Amino acid sequence: MSPPSLIQASAPATQTAPIALSYELFPPRSAAAEAGLWDTIRELETTNPDYVSVTYGASGSNRDTAVELLNRLLTETSLRPLAHLTCVGNTADELAEIISELLDHGVRGILALRGDLPKDAPTESRAGSLSYAQDLIELIRRVEQRRSALLCAGKVAIGVAAYPARHPESPSIEHDVEVLLAKQRSGADFAITQVFFHADQYRDLVTRARRAGVSIPIIPGVMPLTSLRRVQRLGDLTGVEPCPDLLDALGRADNAAESRRVGVRATVDLARAALDAGAPGIHLYTFNEHAAALEVLDKLALLRPGRPAVGNRTSGPALVTA
Repeated sequence: MSPPSLIQASAPATQTAPIALSYELFPPRSAAAEAGLWDTIRELETTNPDYVSVTYGASGSNRDTAVELLNRLLTETSLRPLAHLTCVGNTADELAEIISELLDHGVRGILALRGDLPKDAPTESRAGSLSYAQDLIELIRRVEQRRSALLCAGKVAIGVAAYPARHPESPSIEHDVEVLLAKQRSGADFAITQVFFHADQYRDLVTRARRAGVSIPIIPGVMPLTSLRRVQRLGDLTGVEPCPDLLDALGRADNAAESRRVGVRATVDLARAALDAGAPGIHLYTFNEHAAALEVLDKLALLRPGRPAVGNRTSGPALVTA
């Protein structure tokens, strides 16, 4: 496998240590989508990310393809996968079986999520089902403890979701922070934010969280804002109003190339603002597309630890981009 390419550019003046880098992928739904996904995986692999997250439906909707993708990432690439796992509508026994399966395949990172109830779900929860991400975190830790000998006493890394803007079902942003604190107490190691459109939303979340006692890293989740329809849809799903100037600029773009230029510039500004606010890393929601993500990275010029060469394991950090 070829080493990551290096671009000799200057890192941001405020950056004095390597910044964590990760991507989100989702299992392909067709053979054509699978081919495109693996083109993206190979391109993203050259940037030496710390991990890639893989969406995973515990309800079984994409379980087989997710496990296959996780297996291939582990056996055919240098990438470390972080498996999404949702708990709502599933019993503790069912989830413990899925967690054990993930660990058997070599997964050592899980993003513990509550998940959304299916629209046709019954009003009453199934007996023994888990309702909150906090319950899932505690279950993962129990399964981990039972399997500590198999894991050589290693620790499974558990990530959780954080919300820069109020969760649609939450009574307040203060309640969201209390939930994040409860996740930390249950054993979460880090948090990744949902998509946000305004830099102060991330900064204010971190301020509220630290005041409440949250000490785990809070990594901003950033989406390349290159598609007007996608931005509008995510705004509807999250309940967060996108920046009107961005919507206007995307709407006036004459073609896809211009839309991408506008979106990449806005994404870079958003990511830089988060880094200036002390973000420990950047998590890019790629939608299984690498071009815009790599362009964002190129313009950010993140300081990243380079892969050590054989016989030379003391080399310092490098600027690793596309």
